Amino acid sequence: MAPRVQITTDGHQPYVEAIEAEFGQDVDYAMIIKTYGVDDNGAASPTARRYSPNKVTVEQVRVISGEPDPSFVSTSIVERQNLTMRMGMRRFTRLTNGFSKKVENHAAMVSLHFMFYNFARPHQSLGKNTTPAMAAGVADHVWTCDEIAALLN
Repeated sequence: MAPRVQITTDGHQPYVEAIEAEFGQDVDYAMIIKTYGVDDNGAASPTARRYSPNKVTVEQVRVISGEPDPSFVSTSIVERQNLTMRMGMRRFTRLTNGFSKKVENHAAMVSLHFMFYNFARPHQSLGKNTTPAMAAGVADHVWTCDEIAALLN
């Protein structure tokens, strides 16, 4: 990683201590705190549904350390990553029976998913036939499933 990174989290308080433990003061860290479902009068949002959050009514940005660039203070990237995981791996969808009985199997499946996603799956947003690993300069070609499987031997 670069000598200094920028991190944004939601308002979950344990993140503050975890970021401090890993990065100390060598990080630009901001927190986005979203308030859902109540308007200025304290009434519940009419958009509330069973499996999705209410409408965001208030969004507060709190600088925790350093000088985070406001244009990059967002949790959208990690939220998209979580959606990709839920869509690509059945064990992360809600109300599923596609779970791993052993933590080792779960870790192996997550690793396999990210290896394929980053090295073997071209992404249209990166250009024709380009994977995230190629865009980052850590791969020079689109990997095949055989190449990924060969890593296990």
